[in-house]
Formats: sequence, structure tokens, C-alpha cells
Amino acid sequence: MGQVSVTISGRQYRMSCEDGQESHLLGLAQEVDRRIQELRDRVGEVGDTRLALMAAITVLDELGEATQKIERLERDAAVAADYDLVVNTGTCTLEQAAGIVLEAYGARFGRRPQAVGATRLSEAEAGAFTSEAR
Repeated sequence: MGQVSVTISGRQYRMSCEDGQESHLLGLAQEVDRRIQELRDRVGEVGDTRLALMAAITVLDELGEATQKIERLERDAAVAADYDLVVNTGTCTLEQAAGIVLEAYGARFGRRPQAVGATRLSEAEAGAFTSEAR
């Protein structure tokens, strides 16, 4: 088990980590210290506990946004793979192809058409949709 001494907000903390992870832990601690200092510069001296809490919430917010982006990209990749299957192999039914097109539309515009036969795409939507499909 590795041991590391890190400094955050001018205070030293002794921490344990897996062997070989010492430099990684030091880097993480430096990032925490940088974020706390950045918050201190922006909001003033509001106490170490509050600054640490604000830094933690900021990091969790960034993590949530990154997770949503990854999920969106994974959905888009799955839709693109389905679209590729339809376009390049033609091995699905018309209903499957329609479902894939509706899924791609929803992924691109954040909504699905209300009724397939009654929906008309705006020129901008149609252009964006077809250029991304290529």
C-alpha cells in the first residue's frame, strides 16, 4: 500500500493508495487544490469546508454533464450503426427501417415526430438530418 502526503488549501494530509498510484493521487490532489483556490479567488474567503463543498459540487456537475454527453454519443453511435445496417445491407423490414429513421430523428432533434404521415420537416431540419446521415 502506497503512502502520499498531499497539500490542499495549505494543509497537509497523509493518504493511502494502491502501489504505483502515488503520482496519480498527487495529481488529483493538485487539481482539487487548484479548484478550491480558483473558487476562493472568485467568491472570497468563505471557509475551507464551504470551499471544499463547492469544489465537490462543481466536479459532480461536470461529471454529470460528461456522463450525459457519453450517453448521447453512445445512442447516436447505435443509431448510426442501425442506419448503416439499413442503408448498406437492406436486411431489415420497412417497419424496422421506419423505427430506425424515427430514432435517428429523435436523437438529432431531441423529439420524435408526432405522427409519421402528418409530420413535415422544416428545411433546416431536413438538411441537417440528411447531411448527418451521409
